[in-house]
Amino acid sequence: MEPSVSVKDLSLSFGHVNVLQSMNLDIAPGEFLVLLGPSGCGKSTLLNCIAGLLDVTGGQIFISGKNVTWEEPKDRGIGMVFQSYALYPQMSVRKNLSFGLQVAGFKKDEIEKRVAHAAEILQIEPLLDRKPANLSGGQRQRVAIGRALVRDVDVFLFDEPLSNLDAKLRSDLRVEIKRLHHRLKNTMIYVTHDQVEAMTLADRIAIMKGGVIQQLADPHTIYNKPVNLFVAGFIGSPSMNFIEGELAGGMIKAGSTEIGIARYEFEPGNQHASGDVILGVRPEHVAIGEAAVSQPVQFEAEVEIIEPMGSDTVGWTTLAGQTFKFRCDSEVPLAEGQKVKLGFDPVRASIFDAKTSTRI
Repeated sequence: MEPSVSVKDLSLSFGHVNVLQSMNLDIAPGEFLVLLGPSGCGKSTLLNCIAGLLDVTGGQIFISGKNVTWEEPKDRGIGMVFQSYALYPQMSVRKNLSFGLQVAGFKKDEIEKRVAHAAEILQIEPLLDRKPANLSGGQRQRVAIGRALVRDVDVFLFDEPLSNLDAKLRSDLRVEIKRLHHRLKNTMIYVTHDQVEAMTLADRIAIMKGGVIQQLADPHTIYNKPVNLFVAGFIGSPSMNFIEGELAGGMIKAGSTEIGIARYEFEPGNQHASGDVILGVRPEHVAIGEAAVSQPVQFEAEVEIIEPMGSDTVGWTTLAGQTFKFRCDSEVPLAEGQKVKLGFDPVRASIFDAKTSTRI
């Protein structure tokens, strides 16, 4: 199947600064791809290159099999939703939705049909005669999405569309965007620095750092088998525990603590790895109390800090003299200074080479 969007050897430089480096990316028709990473990693820059808002330094961009590298944005068959709503304040919602179609020369009945269809999908029909100043932030973002929707294109680009909204609205609109994708089945490329948005929305996530894609995979793989320390630390809240130690003979020795990893699944070719490593364990994979007794790795710890999170609690302690976090149900009684039994299964852990930071 031909990719809906294909990026080949794409690079972009501003003077001597390389923002994107030999980027290759294929996005399948109907796929929801999320570009995720910290500020400055190049995710919005890549989106703007696909949109035609930035001229690339090298490489090519194909949309629906057509080379659009030097095409104008309006000729690329895309609809874009920006972080700022970018609505015309003097126009009603109806006019905001229809203006681009009028400029493109669409007939009046076709414009009305498209506006009505977008308004129905986004549930903004009662708002069509209001102006942006009389709308809430969530309603304005729906209108901004609607303006892209009326173009009836195959590819939608979202540049951090929810970052200006409060937490409750972000959560609600995230569900709406997922519903929208299920209904339309268009290709969607979505930029965010919010890992919750990425994990809940994406078919695949491209995690970026320094203009390079670190890992491209489905959310389950990204979470459970991160390819390097950066991905492992970026995904998950609270972040993954990292324990430095030395690997030899099926054991990781961290100070005076020995951690058996007989059940760990090494990457192909790394079964006989040894030397300095970093063991990664997610706080939510740590069992406490009676549940810890059945785990292959067990240890006693003293609770140092407690963070109540509502539905669950995060406890901070140390393992082998290094900071170690665990997550448990909020009903589990915890107190600072309390001795607890903790345990985990190495099958759910990650081991990284300390020198290269890659998964082994």
